Amino acid sequence: MSVAPLRQAPSPMRVAVLVSGNGSNLQVLIDAMQSGALPIDIVGIISNREDAYAITRAQQADIPVAVLSHTASGKRMAIKTFERHASEQLQQWQPDLIVLAGFMRVVSAEFIDKRIAPMVNLHPALLPAYKGLDTHQRVIQAGDSHHGCSVHVVTAELDAGQVLTQGVLSVGAKDTAISLQARVQKIEHKLLPWTLLLLAKGVLTINERYSQDTESYLPTLPLKLLL
Repeated sequence: MSVAPLRQAPSPMRVAVLVSGNGSNLQVLIDAMQSGALPIDIVGIISNREDAYAITRAQQADIPVAVLSHTASGKRMAIKTFERHASEQLQQWQPDLIVLAGFMRVVSAEFIDKRIAPMVNLHPALLPAYKGLDTHQRVIQAGDSHHGCSVHVVTAELDAGQVLTQGVLSVGAKDTAISLQARVQKIEHKLLPWTLLLLAKGVLTINERYSQDTESYLPTLPLKLLL
């Protein structure tokens, strides 16, 4: 009796992550990857700060790290120099997806247009509202009843690419910018791996020519995680 060969599992999605700080979202991805819950392979980390704790997290997980903060002369690396080195490093790693997780440097349209793979960003607001910085304080000042975070495609226009997923929470009467930041971060830790799982499984696809006016017969994005 012949036995059919086992079907090979699809290869994990190769992910490169750009970071600037503590790296708590990176740690969530590392933990999910190592546990087998998330079918990804984090092929490398790029940090624009040499003191980012995210570097330690990556090193502890034996993930390659490129620190692009200063030149050999000790000067802070200019954005064009950073982008050149980052592009070269990404070419070596050959990721399927580039994730900006707490990456606090604005990159140029040229870098975005020439990227080797689709690029997504985790933004601490419910886009298209509150693009840019200080989102939690702006939500408090506006008296909004809801807040959250978004995973969106990175485009040349700041925080304007296709929104894939959002995590939503209610703003309490006693919330401050600091308490909102902490609450939103907890949602980020669920939203980012959930989004990467949907991408890795092919449930979500990235439309890099996204337009809010485009009609679709598919479910309306973003998918929302209500907490």
